[in-house]
Amino acid sequence: MNSLAGESVAVVGAGVGGLSTACYLADAGADVRVIEKNEQFGGRASVLERDGFRFDMGPSWYLMPDVFERFFGRFDRTPTDYYDLAHLDPHYRIFFKDGDEVDITPDLAETKALFESYEDGAGEALERYLEKSRENYEVGMEHFVYEDRTRVRDYLDLDVARQARGLSLLGTMQGHVEKYFDHPKLQQIMQYTLVFLGGSPNNTPALYNLMSHVDFTLGVWYPEGGVGGVIDAFVELGRELGVTYETNQPVTAIKGRYGAFLVETDPRDGEDSPARPSAFEADIVVSNADYAHTEQELLAPDQRGYDPDYWESRTYAPSAFLLYLGLEGEVDELAHHTLVLPTEWNQHFEQIFEEPAWPDDPAYYCCVPSKTDDDVAPDGHSTLFVLVPIAPGLEDTPERRERYREQVLEDIAANTGEDLRDRIVLEERFSVEDFADRYNSYRGTALGMAHTLSQTALFRPPHRSKEVDGLYFTGSYTTPGIGVPMCLISGELTADAVFEDYGG
Repeated sequence: MNSLAGESVAVVGAGVGGLSTACYLADAGADVRVIEKNEQFGGRASVLERDGFRFDMGPSWYLMPDVFERFFGRFDRTPTDYYDLAHLDPHYRIFFKDGDEVDITPDLAETKALFESYEDGAGEALERYLEKSRENYEVGMEHFVYEDRTRVRDYLDLDVARQARGLSLLGTMQGHVEKYFDHPKLQQIMQYTLVFLGGSPNNTPALYNLMSHVDFTLGVWYPEGGVGGVIDAFVELGRELGVTYETNQPVTAIKGRYGAFLVETDPRDGEDSPARPSAFEADIVVSNADYAHTEQELLAPDQRGYDPDYWESRTYAPSAFLLYLGLEGEVDELAHHTLVLPTEWNQHFEQIFEEPAWPDDPAYYCCVPSKTDDDVAPDGHSTLFVLVPIAPGLEDTPERRERYREQVLEDIAANTGEDLRDRIVLEERFSVEDFADRYNSYRGTALGMAHTLSQTALFRPPHRSKEVDGLYFTGSYTTPGIGVPMCLISGELTADAVFEDYGG
């Protein structure tokens, strides 16, 4: 007998965490309905389609392929049942603003030689660094990511202590990287992945050196149809398991508790989802909406686990200034993934975390999926989006966006040799206010709560509501944290909590 047979579940929000949780709960026999505010699935992993151009609006890197294989494997499927993968070569290109240009490729010997060219002994140092990264990844994933240790006493167990021995649990990424490399450019190469975690070298725990194993060893991939194609796969799998979906249904309130929930919505007309009744009954509710929004806006005051001061005191991951550009012709100088980095990037991080301001000399990312996928742009054209991490909560006016757009396009031309300005046939912009409006994102953060030492593991908000029986949370605010793979795992951990509490 399925352990959740007879239980009805409403999942609020069709981001990765919500889609993942829905699959696990439906597979266990629950009657699962996903209720989504916007017109499409994926949350921040939405897709923008205009005039033959297709853009991943948010996540665009396919990392940690083992996590996706494990997820689909839990349902006796594989990722290739839904989409194909291309291994990118180069993984990515870096333009330093002093004129240097490097490619990071799948060939580790080539990468070691590159490091050696910057610093004597750096090639062997890279090998040692990656061995430590591999150890942290394998132990961390098995014992601390796939297992939700929510209490201090969970870390006092002797077996846990044995597994944790040797992990880089304390210190910052900056201090850890400095033990291996002196050259600032090599340090930057090892730390750029912190952008995926919403942190900086000086506030992210050294444990996250595991991301270098993800980058250099597991590789960088491109899924057919982009990350949007992966979202389609999650939805298709859910349907195969019996999940039903409602789009254009902004949730306005969550009332009740286990066995007697009412999820109220303000429905919008849509092509696939005409306006429907504005309330859904459920035995159990899982919120994949922004955690702070759920607590502060959807729950009554006596049902909230945290007060406004808690949310105000958190450190948030950056927001972003995004340009989605449809271009005439090819973009020869840029790779599928390209990073443009100042030779001194501390100022940019300071203008995100210390003294919030629009960055004067930004580090940023360019993605050209049409390099790999012919279906994302019309013939003779290219798709490109540009992402500049910026502080959440910044004043975001049309005038500011226009000025910053000019600054960024000029910077691309100056530092990559690719002048885009006379070739743009389609342009859309997205920034702080859009994150807040489209995703109900606290202060317009693009990712959620940053991975500082005091906001990692058991210090993140829990999957179970602290006040309401039968209410759960999933997604980037919970463990294990930020990023598509982590949100996929978050869905599993949330489902495990539901099984533990209400499974037959």
